[in-house]
Amino acid sequence: MTSSTDEPAILPNVGDAPVSGTDFSSLMATFPTGVAVVTTTDAAGAPRGMTCSSVCSVSLFPPMLSICLRQGSPTLASVLWRRTFAVNLLRHTARATAVLFASAVPDRFDRVRWEHEPGAAGPHLIDDAHGIADCRTAEAVPIADHIVLFGAVTAIRHTCSTMIPLLRGMHRYSSWTTAEEDT
Repeated sequence: MTSSTDEPAILPNVGDAPVSGTDFSSLMATFPTGVAVVTTTDAAGAPRGMTCSSVCSVSLFPPMLSICLRQGSPTLASVLWRRTFAVNLLRHTARATAVLFASAVPDRFDRVRWEHEPGAAGPHLIDDAHGIADCRTAEAVPIADHIVLFGAVTAIRHTCSTMIPLLRGMHRYSSWTTAEEDT
């Protein structure tokens, strides 16, 4: 047990990791995760968005989630400016949208159907998402070459009755094709 007078542990610098980025990427590829597109608007009101697989539930009370976005991303710059974002959880049929929003294609929003209703935190990809969380940025924490954003969930929208998520792992997209019960 430590007392309050003990000095906190000193954490190593992020750059001191003895593991290569390639090795770390190959490890994390074996951990499948859901796929989302994070959206917002820039100062001129133009839509911005990018594919994101680093989405995590943080708390239920209050409802809060986290996302990690690459520093230098135009989407991140707009989220930091606007202080709101939407997390579009992609459905199993939205592989092309995931690939599109992971690319540098400038006219992404011209290639998908979306809407941005008054009060929404960012554009909703209504044909490609099975669920959408509108968020207000609660905190932004820089870490290495990314920013971890904590979003207070202000609204939730379900866009379809079949919520089969798009998954990413082993460097490919997949989905659950049938509901499986725990045994």
